[in-house]
Amino acid sequence: MTDSRQRVYLVTGGAGFIGSNFIHYMFNKYDDEIFLINLDKLTYAGNLKNLSDIEKRDNYRFVRADICDREAVSKIFKEYDVDRVVHFAAESHVDRSIKDPEVFVRTNVLGTATLINCVKEAWQKEDGSFLEDHRFLHVSTDEVYGSLDEPKEGQEPDYFYETTPYDPHSPYSASKASSDFIVKAYVDTYSFPANITNCSNNYGAYQFPEKLIPLVIHNALSGKSLPVYGDGKNVRDWLYVMDHAKGIDMVLEKGKPGETYNIGGHNERQNIQIIKTILDTLLELLPEDDDRRGNVSYDLITYVTDRLGHDRRYAIAPDKIKSEIGWEPDTCFEDGIKLTVKWYLENEEWVKDVTSGDYQKYYEEMYEN
Repeated sequence: MTDSRQRVYLVTGGAGFIGSNFIHYMFNKYDDEIFLINLDKLTYAGNLKNLSDIEKRDNYRFVRADICDREAVSKIFKEYDVDRVVHFAAESHVDRSIKDPEVFVRTNVLGTATLINCVKEAWQKEDGSFLEDHRFLHVSTDEVYGSLDEPKEGQEPDYFYETTPYDPHSPYSASKASSDFIVKAYVDTYSFPANITNCSNNYGAYQFPEKLIPLVIHNALSGKSLPVYGDGKNVRDWLYVMDHAKGIDMVLEKGKPGETYNIGGHNERQNIQIIKTILDTLLELLPEDDDRRGNVSYDLITYVTDRLGHDRRYAIAPDKIKSEIGWEPDTCFEDGIKLTVKWYLENEEWVKDVTSGDYQKYYEEMYEN
């Protein structure tokens, strides 16, 4: 049972990287003021160990289900008086989307359509209006905007704004653009109380080591090659994950219904710069007597054939969220990357479980009965 004074959140994909960090942020900020339900299918990227310190809280519930399962989603709204939905659940790896696009369409497009329709049925009153102070937040990506050119000498750089036309180039970004448009359609058609956030590349604790930063950390410590697509000069804007969590919370409480907000870190870096920074940070943080220091070297950098449809540059302008809501990032990249590398060094067992696949046994051990 929930406390009538508690605000009830449904978080989809809460066992994933950004979702689990958001859950930690929310409990650290609100403690017993909230009741949070985590709905996650537990695909390869969902790891309940990310939340092992939270799972015994009285104001937390985990539900293993697919967002495409209408019956399972509807059941949550019948059992709980949910007034906040934060939708993270998505397939998110570009390389995987190139190999298997249909999985991304199913989860990201059909899953979002199923979820938002269940929410609409639960929140819409007989006169067509919606319950007051109820909000749905759809977490999306800057990749829906396509690619920006690198600024020429003497020119001001371009940025992604909320008004930038969509131009997705990968099956992943196309599926996220489609899900954005589904949410926009519900806002326009039904006056559905939703917001969309489009974020830049997140980094921090609990990230599955298929993504650039944890992959580089893991491979470098093991003396394995560090694959770099193309010339390594593709540019991404990097956002510390806890700053993103703060932004999502602020949009939920202060955002204008129906509006989109870009959440970016103003931390543009070339991929090759990111890799070299990680290697330098590892050497700075590893003790002198740590044998792994000998593995960490620029010589591990290996240039490989560029990714199909590889966007050249992403850069978000977070002007709107700053002016309307007052959000701006707290963590500069230099500090954030040290926090991140330090976390991976201090959580070797987590990394070992994830890379071996042992983390997938955790659900059976903890929740089977």
